[in-house]
Amino acid sequence: MDNTYPDGEHYICPDCALEWPIDSSGNDEESDDRVIKDSNNNPLADGDAVILIKDLKVKGSSTTLKKGTKVKSIRLVAGDHEVDCKIDGASFMLKACFLKKA
Repeated sequence: MDNTYPDGEHYICPDCALEWPIDSSGNDEESDDRVIKDSNNNPLADGDAVILIKDLKVKGSSTTLKKGTKVKSIRLVAGDHEVDCKIDGASFMLKACFLKKA
């Protein structure tokens, strides 16, 4: 934006009060370069099929995702829970460390 300005080691946007480091490029291309790996250290990609390696309780629900459940057509996203998928028609965000490539 036009109103952003450097302040020490950060850029500051006075419109939304967002601050970010000057050495950052300012876009999310860094997250695209990150390789997401499963529990066996195999790289994952969009559209892969994976299998759950342990039972996972769904927070805020009595549902449990069972070990051995196969999940098809995953989608990789940025963040702590890097795998977006659908299991039995419901959407879930999962950590890659609980998955293995099928």
